Amino acid sequence: MAKKYWLFKAEPHIYGIEHLAAAPNKTGRWDGIRNYQARNFLRDQVALNDEVFIYHSSCKNVGIVGTAKIVKPAYPDPTQFNPESDYYDPKSTQEKPRWVSVDITLTNIFPRLISLAEIKTQPQLENMVLVKQSRLSTQPVTENEWKIIKELL
Repeated sequence: MAKKYWLFKAEPHIYGIEHLAAAPNKTGRWDGIRNYQARNFLRDQVALNDEVFIYHSSCKNVGIVGTAKIVKPAYPDPTQFNPESDYYDPKSTQEKPRWVSVDITLTNIFPRLISLAEIKTQPQLENMVLVKQSRLSTQPVTENEWKIIKELL
């Protein structure tokens, strides 16, 4: 199966690239996704060794800040079962979990942020999901889009 490329959005004050960099082996669980379309991508398409852009959102400077790779494909998100978690889902059960997580390992922190504004100035990125459907927290990136964004560095 061919490697795929993704963009994962993170709120840096909750779990950003710095948190991932500080985690043991620079590896962390990507959890708390509570959008069905994003969940379906994680569950059905994200695979081992796929590459990921880490995108900081809901902050002053939004944009892509680095890359990671998938080191563990989809498994039940444990936060859905914890009543004390912000991501608790009382309708989810161990037998029928509704939400999934993946594990990622940091591969690169960019020397600079590639802003959403900069991405929008690139004509060859005008059809990127990030530009068309900006609120989706887990989204596919084409191989060509991946290369173009990496060239912006």
